[in-house]
Amino acid sequence: MPSSTTRELLTMIRMSFSVRPGQGEAGEFDLGDIECEGEAGALGSAGRVPDQGMMIYLSVPLLLDAVLPLVAGERRAASFTGTGSSFRLDFRRDRKGTVTVSVNGTDVGTCGPGELTEAVLRPAEELERELLARLPAGCGAARDLASSLERLRSVAA
Repeated sequence: MPSSTTRELLTMIRMSFSVRPGQGEAGEFDLGDIECEGEAGALGSAGRVPDQGMMIYLSVPLLLDAVLPLVAGERRAASFTGTGSSFRLDFRRDRKGTVTVSVNGTDVGTCGPGELTEAVLRPAEELERELLARLPAGCGAARDLASSLERLRSVAA
C-alpha cells in the first residue's frame, strides 16, 4: 500500500495555458494551447492534426466556469471544449471525491477537487497577467477572465 506521500504524488494534475507566438498584433482572439499533465502523462492541444489550438483568452474562462459546479460539489461531471477547437477536457468525480481528468477521451490522471481548482487557477492567473500586459484591461476577454477567476476563487476560499 503506498504511503500518503506517494499517494499525493500520484494524484496530481498540472495544467498550462499558452499563447502561440507569431500571430501579429495581440488580440482577444489569439490562438493558444492547453496542456494537461497527470500520472498517465501529458496531453494537450498543441501539435495535433487537425489543429486543436483554440482562442485561448476566450477558452480559459469557459474552462473555469465548467469546473466550478464540479469543485463546488454541485455536479459529478463537467466537460469543456476549447473555443474554435475540438480539444476537449472531461472531469468526473466519484463517490469518494476523486476527480478523473481526461483529454479527448484519454484519462490523464486523478486529483481531488481542491487540487483541480489549484491546477486551473494558477495558470489562469498567469494568463490573466499576460493578457493584461498585451491587451486593454477593459476588453471583453479580460473582463470574462477576471469574472470567472473571481467565481472560482470564491469556491476555493
